[in-house]
Amino acid sequence: MNLGLLVLRVVVGLLFVGHGAQKLFGVFGGHGLKGTAGFFEAIGLKPGHIHASAAGIMELGGGLLLALGLLTPIASAALIAVMTAAVITVHAAKGVWSTNGGYEYNLVLAAVAFAVAAIGPGAWSLDNALGISMDTTAWAIGAFAVGFLGGVGAVLSGRAVGRRDRHIETGHATPA
Repeated sequence: MNLGLLVLRVVVGLLFVGHGAQKLFGVFGGHGLKGTAGFFEAIGLKPGHIHASAAGIMELGGGLLLALGLLTPIASAALIAVMTAAVITVHAAKGVWSTNGGYEYNLVLAAVAFAVAAIGPGAWSLDNALGISMDTTAWAIGAFAVGFLGGVGAVLSGRAVGRRDRHIETGHATPA
């Protein structure tokens, strides 16, 4: 069991690290912070720079924590938040299957993050080595709730700023 958890954590965690690095630094074929911010602006997450930075940091940091098995529910919450925002903003309208650009892959990754929070990172983890015991149902449900609500909140706040900016541009409101 410990070997399986280690492989799962390291593979999924490091892939998230890579995605975060794509967003933040433009490595591994990514567009960097400027390009990601522009994309986020285009899908209605404003200001794009803040949302892109937050997504990149949560993917990179959450992925690293997951791979190390350190503060596992916190890592899971960060990753669930990013996947929730991705589903809402990009994938939900395209249906389930990733072949159509749907949310299948994002849902799998969120489920992995939740499951690792629920089971715990295993004996071969920094949580175990440091005596951190956060592998309970309550921690897993908390990670899911914080992640899901955080993702939804990020999307709602980004869209609200976009609506405000459109009203200001059209003269329907005055800037604060």
